[in-house]
Amino acid sequence: MSDRQRAKPAFNGNSLKRVVSMLYHFYPRLVPLAVFCMLFSAVASSIPAIFVQNVISIIEKWVDTGDWASASSEIIPKVLLLIGFYVLSIIAITVQTQLMAYMTQGFLSKMRIAMFDGMQNLPIKFFDTHKHGDIMSYYTNDIDTLRQLVSQAFPSLIQSAAIVLCVFGIMLYYSVWMTIVVVIGVIFMMFVSKKIGGGSAKYFIRQQMSMGKAEGYIQEIMNGQKVVKVFCHEQECSDAFDEINEALFEDSYRANAYANALGPIIMNIGNILYVLIAMAGGLFLLSGLGNISISGLPLSISIIIPFLNMTKQFTGNINQVSQQINAVVMGMAGATRIFALMDEKPEDDEGYVTLVNVKTDKDGNLVETSEHTKQWAWKHPHSADGSVTYIPLRGDVRMENVDFAYEEGKDVLHDVTVYAEPGQKVAFVGATGAGKTTITNLINRFYDIADGKIRYDGINVNKIRKHDLRRSLGLVLQETNLFTGTVMENIRYGRLDATDEECIAAAKLSGADDFITRLPDGYDTQLTNNGSNLSQGQRQLIAIARAAVADPPVMIMDEATSSIDTRTEAIVQRGMDKLMEGRTVFVIAHRLSTVMNSDVIMVLEHGRIIERGDHNALIAQKGTYYQLYTGAFELE
Repeated sequence: MSDRQRAKPAFNGNSLKRVVSMLYHFYPRLVPLAVFCMLFSAVASSIPAIFVQNVISIIEKWVDTGDWASASSEIIPKVLLLIGFYVLSIIAITVQTQLMAYMTQGFLSKMRIAMFDGMQNLPIKFFDTHKHGDIMSYYTNDIDTLRQLVSQAFPSLIQSAAIVLCVFGIMLYYSVWMTIVVVIGVIFMMFVSKKIGGGSAKYFIRQQMSMGKAEGYIQEIMNGQKVVKVFCHEQECSDAFDEINEALFEDSYRANAYANALGPIIMNIGNILYVLIAMAGGLFLLSGLGNISISGLPLSISIIIPFLNMTKQFTGNINQVSQQINAVVMGMAGATRIFALMDEKPEDDEGYVTLVNVKTDKDGNLVETSEHTKQWAWKHPHSADGSVTYIPLRGDVRMENVDFAYEEGKDVLHDVTVYAEPGQKVAFVGATGAGKTTITNLINRFYDIADGKIRYDGINVNKIRKHDLRRSLGLVLQETNLFTGTVMENIRYGRLDATDEECIAAAKLSGADDFITRLPDGYDTQLTNNGSNLSQGQRQLIAIARAAVADPPVMIMDEATSSIDTRTEAIVQRGMDKLMEGRTVFVIAHRLSTVMNSDVIMVLEHGRIIERGDHNALIAQKGTYYQLYTGAFELE
């Protein structure tokens, strides 16, 4: 089954209610004021039918009596009153448009903030299983559909509905017979709207999904453009995009074909109804049919003429409602996707042990302090007796009989046990996919284990709040991420309260200071597009400096020097050796030169630790590590 067949986006009717409730929650005073302005302008646009009927009645009397003076004395006040209504309507419309512009942009701003804040709390698994381009589509296409819904569709629907109700009431007031003819025509119009609008809704929802898929693919290819070119894969990428784009075209074409056909069809049905009302009114007059109305007025030209205008107004607003169907459907499709993102389950965190600054009092006890000290401790509250224990942060990490699977039934780690004492350097080696990076992901609690225990300074990591756990860990990855800003700001990302002097010291420690000082603006050099104006090795040096300024007791180096040439690696290695002093360090590397001086080397194969020991002990065993060491300089 294709992705297109599997992805059947359901239209969630609750999304409309949720959008309205959130809009009211954000603007509890402005929303009622805007709705009042809409209703007032709607009523004001319906009033002319009554004025027309009154004026025609006065003119009929004038024709019969020839008394223009009395007729004009009645007509002029009514005309002035109508002008007054129109002036007030203009004021109401002006206030409404300004309010809607303010509320719409404010609503979208608050929605983007809510989406982004929620996204920050999502687990890593979400980003591993969703294309980044599709996630970006939430903030662009889906948000834009909400803009059209709030700023255009909502006001149009409210005003049109109010006008329809007002005009319908005026029609009943003047003639039940004529109203029945209009209602029959409107029922037919609604039947047509439902048939055509239903098809439009289905394809507009699919269009949003297809657009997200297209943007996800484009983003993926842009990130891998060098790989595409080096393997001459341009044509295959174009063919794949053509298929995705064709699906988007098909959904967009059908959605807009339905939507564009609906307006003209409804408009022409309204024109036909206009002619039928004129004919029906003439027949009723000729036949002498008695008029049934709330007003009690007999059927006459003074009623039929404004009735024709009201019919046009009535059907015109029905048409206006039908034209907003596509905006409503697209808005609801976008809202459904946005709310699905906002409703994603955040990362679980049941931890209650926190990381705090401490100092030693005169009795040798650890005391919590708000000062920034170099001394840290785990604050462990005990619910049983209300006491609090402070456990020094030492960097003792132990994994006991750990099992883990990214997908149920497909184990990645089997019965893995790792002991890393404070200050030890532990290296993981093995083929790609053996589970090396997975172990470090579990220490960070990017994922939670299926079975076993992970203890940090004797505390089960499940009890440690994730934010505090990760604050105690330094991480340098193979893939470097630099953010838009200066070099100094990127280094300070490791610890936001670090001074310039501390950032420079960290750069010197990692070996990055030498090339940074030769940049055009030194530490104030602006980095953009993930530091594209730097070499891969230079970006990695900044990442190492960023980890150094955080000054954590535990460091995780996941292929940290893989992108650095041999000469630069020697410089970095000296800095890393200084960085590693007194810290617990986990190293993942293919280069044997990086792992040879480790206290413990663990060889993984298919998610199991098959050998462990230092370099000399493993060489003496003449097992897998010995074969890797004697067979190649790099572990493949």
